[in-house]
Formats: sequence, structure tokens, C-alpha cells
Amino acid sequence: MEWTQILVMILGNAAWILPMFFWNRSEARADARKADDENKILRRELIDAMRSIEVEFKDFHGRLCAIEERNRK
Repeated sequence: MEWTQILVMILGNAAWILPMFFWNRSEARADARKADDENKILRRELIDAMRSIEVEFKDFHGRLCAIEERNRK
């Protein structure tokens, strides 16, 4: 083969591979951003649930202490 044929084959392949690479990269970044947004929402919901559980624990503990005080008297 001549050098021109080799050069044409390399450039021809690069003409297809490079745009596909950059498109794939941009799609991957978009998917990562979407996953990050979903994770932020889920994290916020989890924190809210943990806070409500904490409030319930404090309320239950307060009621339990009140019952124990009544039984002691």
C-alpha cells in the first residue's frame, strides 16, 4: 500500500470516530447531571424522613418519661 492510502484510511476512520467519541462524552455528562439531580432529591427526602423520625423519637421519649413519673407517684 502507498502512504496516501494509509493516510486516507486513518483520516477516514478519525472522521467517524472523533465525532462519535465527543457525542458519547456529551451524552454521558448529561446522564451524570440527571443522576446527580435525582440523587439530590432523594437525599433531601431521606434527610426529611430522618428528621421526622427524630421528632417521633423525642415525642415518644417524652411520653414515656411522663408515664414513668406518674407510676412513681
